[in-house]
Amino acid sequence: MTTSNDSRDIVLAFSGGLDTSFCVPYLKEQGWNVHTVFADTGGVSAEERATIEARAAELGVASHVTIDGGAALWNDFVKPFVWAGEGYQGQYPLLVSDRYLIVDASLARAAELGTNAIAHGCTGMGNDQVRFDLAVKSQGSYRIVAPIREIQKEHTQTRAYEQAYLEARGFGVRAKQKAYTINENLLGVTMSGGEIDSWEAPGEGARGWCARREQWPAEALEVTLRFAGGVAVALDGTDMPGEKILAKLNTMFAQYGVGRGMYTGDTTIGLKGRIVFEAPGLSALLTAHRALEEAVLSKQQNRFKPNVARQWVELVYEGFYHDPLKADLEAFLASSQAQVNGEVTLRSNGGRVDAVAIHSPHILNAKGATYAQSADWGVEEAEGFIKLFGMSSTLWAEVNR
Repeated sequence: MTTSNDSRDIVLAFSGGLDTSFCVPYLKEQGWNVHTVFADTGGVSAEERATIEARAAELGVASHVTIDGGAALWNDFVKPFVWAGEGYQGQYPLLVSDRYLIVDASLARAAELGTNAIAHGCTGMGNDQVRFDLAVKSQGSYRIVAPIREIQKEHTQTRAYEQAYLEARGFGVRAKQKAYTINENLLGVTMSGGEIDSWEAPGEGARGWCARREQWPAEALEVTLRFAGGVAVALDGTDMPGEKILAKLNTMFAQYGVGRGMYTGDTTIGLKGRIVFEAPGLSALLTAHRALEEAVLSKQQNRFKPNVARQWVELVYEGFYHDPLKADLEAFLASSQAQVNGEVTLRSNGGRVDAVAIHSPHILNAKGATYAQSADWGVEEAEGFIKLFGMSSTLWAEVNR
């Protein structure tokens, strides 16, 4: 469908939080007909989903749609991310990568309405504005409106201003939204703001799904995942779609406090970022996949693959989700997964998860040898290997003594 540059309809990516709630009356007062889209990527309950829809109606939007995005998030992000197996700067598991699926949902709604105007609630200080804007720009000619960036030209304490703006118009603000910026989806939960931004210890309010230590069950948790081509296809013997597996892993491992961490690192725009995150299911999935992969890939594959993984992660983190290099890297990652088939048993006693058993027909076992136990070669062969393998280093030592 063609879009109109003259339309006063605008599509707002909406979460019901403080920023996107502020955007609705702000845009309406600028003369826009605001159509909100909530892309449910699997991190909210039915109750929270209903709350978001009610919030849109309360704010007086022209229309609101909720899109189920769990399957798309699994296929387009989780699969290649697990294949890559690396967090950003070795830590952060890219929990906000649902932004790209939110953009897709917003653009689809804009096409239905015949408009080229897209709005988001990203700030002018964070990474999400880069991800959102680049994802939109790479898919067509659109007008992007970012109300939070606009008000930051005049107001330094933007959250306080947004809160006062909404309350002055009769719209309440939930207590948790006053203190923190909270994002939830199928991948996990991220929290920033308040004492987190002030480089202090997170308060009790900065907690999402993960149980506190005193709440962990006494009995250990054990689950078995089956992989085919590097993709999780079954949980405890039951085949199910990947997004359902991840959702169940979230519920199970959150009870044991798995996947909670704090990340401080380099943002796309150059500032230092600090967040609390919780990713129980993704942590379990990554642990299982890595254990299987390390057993079936060759030594050279295991050595080289992290280089590709880090490049892929950096592209996704920094907003280059549609860059052709990302597709090139994914072609390699997919190729590396051909023999990543088998079952992995995970165990958690709380706070961490370990892969305790691996079964696969592709494990690279040597029939006549077991590491540090037995070998089908002789002493002379071992000594000859050591001599040749270390020749460069030993020659240097001899020459330079």
